[in-house]
Amino acid sequence: MRILKIQTLRGPNYWSIRRHKLIIMRLDLENLAETPTNEIPGFYEGLVEALPSLEGHFCSPGCRGGFLMRVREGTMMGHVVEHVALELQDLTGMNVGFGRTRETSTSGVYQVVLEYLNEEAGRYAGRAAVRLCQSIVDRGRYPKAELEQDLQDLKDLWRDAALGPSTDTLVKEAEKRGIPWMQLGARFLIQLGYGVNQKRVQATMTDHTSILGVELACDKEATKRVLANAGVPVPRGTVINFLDDLLEAIEYVGGYPIVIKPLDGNHGRGISINITSREEAEAAYDSARQVSRAIIVERYYTGRDHRVLVVDGKVVAVAERVPAHVVGNGKSTVFELIEETNKDPNRGDGHDNVLTKIELDRTSYQLLEKQGFTLNSVLPKNEICYLRATANLSTGGIAIDRTDEIHPENIWLAQRIVKVIGLDIAGIDIVTADISRPLREVDGVIVEVNAAPGFRMHVAPSQGISRNVGGAVIDMLFPADKITHIPILAVTGTNGKTTTTRLLAHIFKQTNKVIGYTTTDGTYIGDYLVESGDNTGPQSAQLILQDPTVEVAVLETARGGILRSGLAFENANVGVILNVASDHLGIGDIDTIDQLAHLKSVVAEAVFPDGYAVLNADDHRVAAMAEKTKANIAYFTMNPESELVRKHIQKGGVAAVYENGYLSILKGDWTHRIERAENIPLTMGGRAPFMIANALAASLAAFVQNVTIEQSRAGLNTFRASVSQTPGRMNLFNLGNYHALVDYAHNPASYQALGAFVRNWISGKRIGVVGGPGDRRDEDFVMLGKLAAEIFDSIIVKEDDDTRGRARGSAADLIVQGIKQVNPNYQHQKILSETEAVNRALDMAPDNSLVVILPESISRAIALITARGVVKDDILQQTNPSTIDSQVGVKSTVVNTLL
Repeated sequence: MRILKIQTLRGPNYWSIRRHKLIIMRLDLENLAETPTNEIPGFYEGLVEALPSLEGHFCSPGCRGGFLMRVREGTMMGHVVEHVALELQDLTGMNVGFGRTRETSTSGVYQVVLEYLNEEAGRYAGRAAVRLCQSIVDRGRYPKAELEQDLQDLKDLWRDAALGPSTDTLVKEAEKRGIPWMQLGARFLIQLGYGVNQKRVQATMTDHTSILGVELACDKEATKRVLANAGVPVPRGTVINFLDDLLEAIEYVGGYPIVIKPLDGNHGRGISINITSREEAEAAYDSARQVSRAIIVERYYTGRDHRVLVVDGKVVAVAERVPAHVVGNGKSTVFELIEETNKDPNRGDGHDNVLTKIELDRTSYQLLEKQGFTLNSVLPKNEICYLRATANLSTGGIAIDRTDEIHPENIWLAQRIVKVIGLDIAGIDIVTADISRPLREVDGVIVEVNAAPGFRMHVAPSQGISRNVGGAVIDMLFPADKITHIPILAVTGTNGKTTTTRLLAHIFKQTNKVIGYTTTDGTYIGDYLVESGDNTGPQSAQLILQDPTVEVAVLETARGGILRSGLAFENANVGVILNVASDHLGIGDIDTIDQLAHLKSVVAEAVFPDGYAVLNADDHRVAAMAEKTKANIAYFTMNPESELVRKHIQKGGVAAVYENGYLSILKGDWTHRIERAENIPLTMGGRAPFMIANALAASLAAFVQNVTIEQSRAGLNTFRASVSQTPGRMNLFNLGNYHALVDYAHNPASYQALGAFVRNWISGKRIGVVGGPGDRRDEDFVMLGKLAAEIFDSIIVKEDDDTRGRARGSAADLIVQGIKQVNPNYQHQKILSETEAVNRALDMAPDNSLVVILPESISRAIALITARGVVKDDILQQTNPSTIDSQVGVKSTVVNTLL
C-alpha cells in the first residue's frame, strides 16, 4: 500500500457538516486492490492479536463486533485502515468515532476519512494504521514493540498539543454557548468571537486585564505594601538581595518560624515555609535565589492554604489546597505509597490531568527529615507524611472545594482586594485556620494576589463540587446582550462568485459598516487591499474573521478551499449558491457535476437555522439544496413565471425576481422594486443576463440581512464592471475605433454566459482570444472550442503560461479540435504566448469590432490594452447610452411579474 496524499480538514466539509476535524488520506492499495481481507492468509488473526479492542467497533450489520465480522467475511483494506487509525487514537485517550472509506474513480485508490482531535496525531494514526496493516499482510503480525511505540508517540503528540487546563475550561464553555474560537498562533492567544465582537484571552488573562494590575500583582512586596496601606491583613516581611542581610531580615519579621520565597516566582517554585533555624534559612535562600535575585522573608503564619478566585469583582470559587502527601496504611513504605498515589488515573505530568504526579526534590527530602521519615519508612495507619511544603497542584497537591463555607466578610475583603490591585480575574491566597470565620478573628492573612490564576483546582477539585469558573469569565467577556459573531455571508458557485462577492460587499458598504471580503483578486478590509492573490480559501477567510475592525464578512468560497481544509467558519448567516456547472471536474476526486453540487452545498448546509440559504431557482441542482439545509430559504430567479418561486412566495417565503425590467424583492403580498436593470451599470444596460442574476443574488442576500432597499439601490447604482471594482469581470475598454473586453471566463458555462452579451454586438467583427487552465479534462477544452466558434467571428487560441502539467500546445490543439467540429474552415490562429496573442488581436481589430480577451493574467491583459494609450473610457457604462444602443442591438426583455 502507498499513501498518495494526506489532507487535514478543520471546518464543515464535503464529508461532514457537523464533524469538522477530519483527516483525508488518499490510499493506493496497489497489489491489494482486488484482494479482500478474507483472502489474505492469517490477516484476521494477526489483526485481532494486535488490536483485540477492535471487537468494540460497530459496523454493518450495526452491532458490537460488526467490523471484525466484516474483516472475517471479506472487506477491502482501505476500510480496515480507517478502523485501525480510529482505534489507535482511542487507545491513547483521543476518543474519535467517525470514519468513511470510498473508492475513487481510479481503480484501487481509496479516500480514507478519519476523525481526529489533534491534527498531528490524526495524521500519524493514519500512517501507523497503514504500517500495521501492511505488516500483518507481509508477516502475519505487527510487533508489540512497534505498536507500543506508536501508542507512546500518539500520547506525546496529544499531550504536547493540548490546551492548558485553564484555557481548555474557557474554550469548552465558549463552545457550549456557541461562541466560535481560534488559536492566533502567538503567545498562546485564543480569540473568542469574530471580527469587531471578538475578545482575546491568554490562559486566564483577558483583554480586560489591566497591565498595571498584572505588574503590581507580579511584584509581591509592592502588592503587600499597597494592601497593608488599605488595611488588609498581610504577613510582616521584607525584601533582601544578599545573603548577608538574611539574619537582619529574620529579626525584622519577628524571628522564627519564617517563610522565604522569590520575589517574582510562581507555581510554588523556590518557596520554603515553616523555617525554624539559620541552617534551614540559608538553604531556603539558596533555593529561592535560583528563581529570583530578590528574596522575600516573611513571618510564617499557621493555618490552611486557601485560594479565592475573583472574576469581574465577584468571588466565584474557593478551594483549600493541601500539599502533596501520602497517608500511611501500616504496611507500605513512603516510597511505595508515592508510587501507588501516582498510579491514580487522575494524575498526570504537569498540567496533563486533573492532578499532577508527586515528584521529589531537595525540599522534599528536607521535609521528610524534619518529620522524622525517609523513603523507606513504613507509615503507621492514617498518619500523614507531607512531601511538599507548598500547596500547589502543580507539585502534586490536592484541592478541596470550600466555596460554600467562606464567611461573607472574607468575600467582601477578597472582592475589595481585587479592586485595590486592579484585576478582572485574580486568585487570592489566604492562610487561615478557618475560612468560615473572619480573618481578623483567627489571625488570618492575605499571602499573595495572583494574576492569571489557574482554574484546575476549582473545575476539578479532589473533593467537593466542581465550579463553573469558565462560565463566570465568559459572562464577563460577553454579557447577555453582547454579540459574539459578526454577519458572515459566504458566496459560492461555478461562475459569478467574485463579481457577486464584490457587489454584495459594496452594497453593505452603504450601511457605513467596515466590510471585510475575500475574492480571487485579493483580501480587502474597507476600501483597502490587505493581501493580493486568489484568496478564496479558509486562510484568507480567517484573516477577515480575526480582524478586530471588521463588522461584516463577505467571503467568496471556492471549491478548492472546501476540499483542502473545509470552511473557515462553523456557521454563516447567509450562504449564496449561484450555480453549479461543469468545471474543475476530475480534480480532487470530484468527477461529476452532482459531486460538485454536493461540494457546493456545504455552504448552504453550514448556514445557521435562523439564517438564509440564497439559492438559484433556475438551477435545479442548486434549488435541490433547499432539502439539505436547516436554514430559511430565499430564491432568486430570472424567470418571473417560476413555479418553484411562486409556491415559495405563497408559503410566506422571500425571493428576488427579474420582472418587467426590474430587480425586485417579493415577500408575501409585497413587491419591493429595487431598480430597473438598464440603470444598473453592472448589467451593461440590462443586456448581460448573467450579471442581472448576480445582482439579484447580491440584493437578496443583503435584504435578508436587513439592508434596506434604498441602500441596495445605492449600491447597485454605484457599482461598475470596472478594473477598479471587478477586475477581469466584463471590463470593456473603448479604444476609439473598436472596443476590447476582458473577462475571466474559463469554463463552458461562463463562455455561454459571456456569449449572451457578445452575440449582441452587431456593429462589427467579434474576435476572441481564448484558452483555459491546463488542469481541465480533454473534453472540456474541446467544448470550449465549440462554444468559442459559436460566439466569435474569428479566434486566436492561446495557452496559459502555467500549463499545470500539460504538454505545451496540447490544450490549444484540443480547443482547435472543438472549433473545427463546428466548422472545418473556421478562421482561427494558434499563438501559444498570451502576450503575443493579445497584441495580435488588438493589431488586427477592424473598426467597430469587439476584441474579447479571456486571459490567464488579468493584470497583464489590461496592461497590454492600456499601453496603447488611446483608451477613451474605462468601461462601456461611462459612454453615452445612445452609443450603447448603437453597439448592442437587443433591447431588454419585458416580462410579467409573478403576482
